Amino acid sequence: MTVDELRDDMDMLDDPELQDTAGDLAPDGQLYEHFRLEVDHGQVPLRIDKYLSEHMQHQTRNRIQAAADAGFIHVCTAEEQRRGLPAKPVKSNYKVRPGDVITLMLDRPHFDTTIEPEDIPLDVRYEDDALMVIYKPAGMVVHPGCGNFHGTLVHAIAWHLRNLPSYDPNDPQVGLVHRIDKDTSGLLVVAKTPEAKTSLGKQFFHHETHRSYVALVWGNFVEDEGRIEGNIGRDVRDRLRMDVFPPDSDTGKPAITHYRVLERYGYTTLVECRLETGRTHQIRAHMKHIGHPLFADERYGGCEILRGERTASYKAYIQNCFKLCPRQMLHARTLGFKHPVTGEQMDFTSDLPSDMLAVIEKWRKRLQGS
Repeated sequence: MTVDELRDDMDMLDDPELQDTAGDLAPDGQLYEHFRLEVDHGQVPLRIDKYLSEHMQHQTRNRIQAAADAGFIHVCTAEEQRRGLPAKPVKSNYKVRPGDVITLMLDRPHFDTTIEPEDIPLDVRYEDDALMVIYKPAGMVVHPGCGNFHGTLVHAIAWHLRNLPSYDPNDPQVGLVHRIDKDTSGLLVVAKTPEAKTSLGKQFFHHETHRSYVALVWGNFVEDEGRIEGNIGRDVRDRLRMDVFPPDSDTGKPAITHYRVLERYGYTTLVECRLETGRTHQIRAHMKHIGHPLFADERYGGCEILRGERTASYKAYIQNCFKLCPRQMLHARTLGFKHPVTGEQMDFTSDLPSDMLAVIEKWRKRLQGS
């Protein structure tokens, strides 16, 4: 793990969309406090990496050890405090003692992620007193994350509901019930009340919702439909990517994707994917795992020419497709759930966006020889 990656992990750990960071580092070696903890007076001597792994939510012992090695973990002992001395960097084998003050010091300021309403257009497909269904275009970040602290979908939702006294965009009991990746387009549901979010959240947890995606993937499937089962967890080689692990392993979270072939174009295939679970990058990781990465998906290898001819004209054709849709070709087309108040079945469908349609049409014409 590089120092830059460590900064990102310690500052904005487990960003759900695993976005790259773009935060500015402090000039002249200035350090900023991101975390502070005073050791209890009854604490027995204990390695600081073990102690912090038990007291810092979501941080692993390996990350804490790397942070100490990089000089990010500082300690001021009780004696040093009495003498007015500053804290000093310590290694991961330092043993904490009663009265120690431990700080995580990084070379960039801590970002404020408080959601303030921003006047951003919002495509609302349905709305009532309990919820609304919205369409997110490709390229729009859902939640603030490292390098994306403004202009997100939740800022747009906050503006749309700014006159609703009961809606607090910073209250986790309301708001988006699920999410999709920045460069994936499609439908999302927003809960306006805690009761609605609880009901919808349970439906998602118990796999009682209906969600289908349309994806263009590399390669031609032998079968017309299939099922992919494999745990989804962070790739140990690339922290911005997810990987697939055996279903019976302790690594990652269980994930199941069902797929069905919609159209075949020889070197690529248009498929419908239905989710039983909703893990980060699930379809992207599962499709790569079975040898069919999403077309134009740079993170998972889909921006290479994985099938087809070696001719210059074919290479130019693929590059032209990438230009028409410079993102993974994935669209959250349908969304179904029971209304949290009335119990009525609610089903919504969204058309494929123009960039995906343009590429699909090129493959259709190519297949027809036109």
